[in-house]
Amino acid sequence: MSMLFSPLQMRELTFRNRVFVSPMCQYSSTDGLPNDWHLVHLGSRAVGGAGLVMVEASAVSPEGRISPADSGIWSDAHADAFEPIVAFIRAQGAVPGIQIAHAGRKAATAPPWEGGHPLSAAAGGWQPVAPSGVPFADGYPVPHALETAEIDRLVDLFAAAAERSARAGFQVVEIHMAHGYLLHSFLSPLSNRRQDDYGGTLENRARLPLRVAEAVRAVWPRELPVFVRISTTDWVEGGWDVQQSIRLASWLKELDVDLIDCSSAGLVADAVLPVGPGFQVPGATAVREGVGIATGAVGLITEPEQAEQIVATGLADAVLLARELLRDPYWPLHAARRLGVDLPWPVQYERAKPRL
Repeated sequence: MSMLFSPLQMRELTFRNRVFVSPMCQYSSTDGLPNDWHLVHLGSRAVGGAGLVMVEASAVSPEGRISPADSGIWSDAHADAFEPIVAFIRAQGAVPGIQIAHAGRKAATAPPWEGGHPLSAAAGGWQPVAPSGVPFADGYPVPHALETAEIDRLVDLFAAAAERSARAGFQVVEIHMAHGYLLHSFLSPLSNRRQDDYGGTLENRARLPLRVAEAVRAVWPRELPVFVRISTTDWVEGGWDVQQSIRLASWLKELDVDLIDCSSAGLVADAVLPVGPGFQVPGATAVREGVGIATGAVGLITEPEQAEQIVATGLADAVLLARELLRDPYWPLHAARRLGVDLPWPVQYERAKPRL
C-alpha cells in the first residue's frame, strides 16, 4: 500500500495521487499566450501519471511577468488559449492547476538562456514595482514603490486572473507568494520598508497577500481548492522565517485556503541555502504541524522511496517535483513500479508497460 499513490481529496476534487508537477517557467510565450510548447510540455506530464499538473507562474498583468517570454492570464484571450491545454490534461486523468503571480521587483528580465539579466526599456523591459524602492540585487533597477491605489488595483488583478482561470477549466489555482516576487517582497522585512498600513508589523506586511487570498477565494468555485506557495524562509538573518510562515499560514487557513506549497528563498540574491535532498521538507512539516493545514513539499525530491517517506510519515500531504519531471515526464509511472504499485498506463502505451 503506497501513500504516494493514494488519492487525495480536497473539497469536491480528488487527485489520483500525491505526485504534483511544480509550476516551472518555460519562457516560451508570446504576449503571455500559451502555445504548442505548453500543450506538449504540460500534456506529457499528465500522460506520465502525475496527480496535479500546474502551469508555470502566469502573470496577472503584462508588467507582472518575470520576462517578456512568460505566461500570462490577464485577458480573456489568455483563458481561451489555455482551454485546449486544460482539456487535454483533464482527459488524461490529471488535475489542471495554474499559478497566478506578479514578479514585482524581479520583473523585466531576460530568459535564463539569454543571461537572465534585467532588461532596459529599449530591450523590451519595463519599470518593476515593489513595496519599497529597494532593488533585488546589484545591477537591478530601483523599483517603483507602489501607492495605495495601485495596491488596491493589484488585488483586483489577482481576482480577475482567478476568474479567467476558472473559466478556462482549471481546477486548482495557486497564488504565488514565494521566491522574492511581489507578494513575498511585501511579507519580508528585508524588502518591505513601508511606514503605512502595508509595512512594519507582520500583520501589516501580510495585509496585501491576505487581501489577495481573500479576493481569489471569493471568486474561485467553492467546490475547488486554492493553494498558496510561500517561501518558508529567506535563509537570511532578520528576514522572513518559519515562525512568520506559520502565522501567515494560520491566517490563510482562516480565509479557506486549502494547501500551503512550501518552498524557500528567492528574496535575496546572495542567500546561502543548505541545498541537499529534501532540504525544504522541514518547512512544510512545520507549517503542517503548526497550523493543521495540508502542505506540499518541494525541493530536490528525486527518488520514489524519498517521496513515499515524506507523505507516508506525515511530513507533507503531497510532493511537488520540478527538475526531476523535466528529466523524466513519466516519473510517476516509473516510481509506482519501484514502489510495487500497478498504476494504469495510457492505453496507447500499454504494450510497453513492464510487469511487476
